[in-house]
Amino acid sequence: MGNFSIALSGLQADTVALNTIGNNLANLNTTAYKGQNTSFEDLFYQQIGESGSGDAIQTGAGVKVSGTSTNFLQGTTLPTTNSTDMALAGNGFFVVQQNGVQSLTRAGNFQLDAGGNLITVDGEQVMGYGAVNGVVNQTAGLKPLTIPVGANEAAQATGNIAVTTNLNASATTGTTFSSPIQVFDSLGSSHQLTITYTKTGTNTWNYSIALPAGDAAGVPSNNTGTLTFDTSGNLTAPTGSVANITFPGLTDGASDLNFNWNLNDSSGNPTIKQLAAASSNNGTLQDGFASGVYKSFKVDSSGVITAQFSNGRTSTIGQLAVATVANTAGLTVTGNNNFTTTAASGLATVGVAGTGGRGTISDDALEQSNVDIASEFSNLIVAQRAFEANSKTVTTFDTVTQDTLALIR
Repeated sequence: MGNFSIALSGLQADTVALNTIGNNLANLNTTAYKGQNTSFEDLFYQQIGESGSGDAIQTGAGVKVSGTSTNFLQGTTLPTTNSTDMALAGNGFFVVQQNGVQSLTRAGNFQLDAGGNLITVDGEQVMGYGAVNGVVNQTAGLKPLTIPVGANEAAQATGNIAVTTNLNASATTGTTFSSPIQVFDSLGSSHQLTITYTKTGTNTWNYSIALPAGDAAGVPSNNTGTLTFDTSGNLTAPTGSVANITFPGLTDGASDLNFNWNLNDSSGNPTIKQLAAASSNNGTLQDGFASGVYKSFKVDSSGVITAQFSNGRTSTIGQLAVATVANTAGLTVTGNNNFTTTAASGLATVGVAGTGGRGTISDDALEQSNVDIASEFSNLIVAQRAFEANSKTVTTFDTVTQDTLALIR
């Protein structure tokens, strides 16, 4: 009978609504979970006649579920203490891959496996752009991101030094002043280099560069010379730099220490002056460093991953990819916090955070579920009442049917 089918269609639709609400409540604590809503529409109508005014007399055939929609509103972002936790603020999805199949996810509760690969809790690889010599290459395509856990960064010998110094123009002839600067050899050992200035006359100072006694057995070269200043205290000679200062025969077995002394800053201005003020050292620079081991990594708002080493150095190792789609409502939910694209959603457009309308990334943070428990409880009561009403319709139709059958007895 049609009356039973109408009530049963209501029970079936209400069951879907209850399932949806139950699933939302079950995922209250699921990272970056997006709540869903169930919508209904009535079934076709049968015309059984017309009224005296010609209006159609119709009877409905029940209800059906017209669809479930996903609420992609931003969930609350909560801080954590884990650098592998990441949250997207704004549009977009992280790109993950397993067995060559890519998916999209908002859940940034990533982990590191034994090989340092950045993965999801289900073992999917987190995709991004690699870096070559500390520079991210976004033209090389996506690749799984790997953190250099346990890696060593090789030492780099000092190749350039610079000092910012004032030599006292009022000093008497024979006055000396020193600029100490730490340098590194090819093995990563540090040496206390000393530049000693000796005033030899008006606007003229000799310099001598030395290592501590016993650090080098050979005879140094290009480590002495003369600095000349004009009447305004500006260095006039030498200009640019003193090249190929060499200390051969380092006693720790490292290669010969060879470096340049840069006398100008990045704007071409001399860093050594002679003014009528106390001699002073205002800064030193050198480009060498000791070896270091990996300690940790950080992710900035654009998704650039920077590894930190025990020697204080940092190195860019990659950048997270962030994807957007034209129609998020067209995405298919596949479980494990993942979505896949469809013809309705359009293909994913992959780029980096903070560009092309994509959101930014927060490190040491996770996006929470956007389910509102108060709203879900309200929806649960409504769905329960609707289910009970349709159940009552079934029992009423059953009673009427029994009465009808009783007429022929």
